[in-house]
Amino acid sequence: MVPRQQLKQNARAQLGGGIFTSAWIVALFVCFVADLILSIASVPGVISNMSSSIDSMQSAINGAEAAPASLHFTFSTGIGSIAAVLLSGPIGYKQARDGQPMVFTDLFKGFTEDLGTNVLIGLMTSIFTFLWALLFIVPGIVKGLAYSLSLYLKADHPEYDWKTCINESQRLMRGHKGELFVLYLSFIGWYIVGALCLGVGVLWVRPYVEATKAHFYWSLAAADAAAQPAPFAEPEPQWSMDENV
Repeated sequence: MVPRQQLKQNARAQLGGGIFTSAWIVALFVCFVADLILSIASVPGVISNMSSSIDSMQSAINGAEAAPASLHFTFSTGIGSIAAVLLSGPIGYKQARDGQPMVFTDLFKGFTEDLGTNVLIGLMTSIFTFLWALLFIVPGIVKGLAYSLSLYLKADHPEYDWKTCINESQRLMRGHKGELFVLYLSFIGWYIVGALCLGVGVLWVRPYVEATKAHFYWSLAAADAAAQPAPFAEPEPQWSMDENV
């Protein structure tokens, strides 16, 4: 497994080596559009939340009950959340093998390459993580880390179905979830600096995190492939001719 600092160095090199290089700016734009699409999908829930708050205030003033508004809030929030979850798989789909700088058209490959499986990966990983989180927050975090490579595996192995991607992600992450968690924590300084730059600097951190995570996957997949036993090749039969036959 490649050391954490080397993963981050490789990610910076892939992004052009500087935060104002063209490769980094393009990656920033792609990540921004992806987040924007997911945010728009959640708009019904946000609007309903605001409407519910206003209705609750009016009901408190008038002394009336706000049950219908609460019901509408639950329904609209659910629709917005489901829409965001369904889009998360295709939006998060990545071409995991080429290691080339991110381009804008890659953002939509998840909608053109096996859309159904990508949607199911995003949906099922969200459901599984939520169910584990009901037990306690820590199991939810652990399982979220375990499922985190599912879309990389789909991009790397188009023949995999959603269940195989999730199972393979869990297998690859066995014994490595702590490494990925620490890798995420190592970006806290970047987020703090980005927040100090009027919050705008945080936009530059997202491509860095995504590129580093991709290199984490490549490193882990390469180590796993190297650890697999070589396929057994049966020796070809050696035939001899008996001159007396």
